[in-house]
Amino acid sequence: MEKRVFGNTGVSVPVIGQGTWQMEDDDAEGAVRTLRAGLDLGLTHLDTAELYGQGRVEEALVSRAIEGRRDEVFLVSKVMPSNATRKGTVTACERSLRRLRTDRLDCYLLHWPGSHPLADTVAAFEQLVKDGKIRSWGVSNFAVDELEEVLSLAGPGRIACNQVLYHLEERAIEHTVVPWCEAEGVAVVAYSPFGNGHFPAPSSAGGKVLASIAQAHGATPYQVALQFLVRRPSTFAIPKASDARHMRDNASAASLTLTPEDLRRIDAAFPRGDEPDSLPVI
Repeated sequence: MEKRVFGNTGVSVPVIGQGTWQMEDDDAEGAVRTLRAGLDLGLTHLDTAELYGQGRVEEALVSRAIEGRRDEVFLVSKVMPSNATRKGTVTACERSLRRLRTDRLDCYLLHWPGSHPLADTVAAFEQLVKDGKIRSWGVSNFAVDELEEVLSLAGPGRIACNQVLYHLEERAIEHTVVPWCEAEGVAVVAYSPFGNGHFPAPSSAGGKVLASIAQAHGATPYQVALQFLVRRPSTFAIPKASDARHMRDNASAASLTLTPEDLRRIDAAFPRGDEPDSLPVI
């Protein structure tokens, strides 16, 4: 599994990891087996959040998947904006740690911009770092103006990542968010990289391009799409897998090499479109 340095952390992290959003709806035993199969394949960047299943994903699934393997895992969780006061952020983190049955997170994120002052959230993050409860912190679903505010509060080199919606038909972040993050040494983490159930249909023009490229490489259209999203040195992806076979397919995408002509064809088939006023959040 290919690894890259994760933003300013100095830690090498797999370019493809594992997401757990909506995993509370899956069979628990199967979900734990799938997550552990992912760890076996080197997908050790494991992302979760207090929001997912109101804590059930952390407590009933992720904690079991990492049991006995904590040191292998780059573990990420998120605080909900409604909890992101200075005291609330610390309390939320401590709840997540108890549910996950661990003493630290490798990265802790603000799930999306909220109404509480960012200065208080940043102060809480820094306190959690000082106390050894988290090793780094970042944000999710932040546009450039919001990132600028966090930078002004925390200073350079403190924002580890920005986790954002990014898939072939949602490339808005490529306009300004990705360039900003690259300039500031912030990792970009793609969630829902397959479009959350809306992957390009095989009969569509874009689907046919993906199929053609996949056939030339002995790969699948999903692997082609995933490799396109992590083509830049700043980008990572955290797809959710429903079973071990799906997990193996995701892992194999990391070793796929797309040619410049492949990249050109994908870029033409899935244009970025106009830059939006704000980032989508799902």
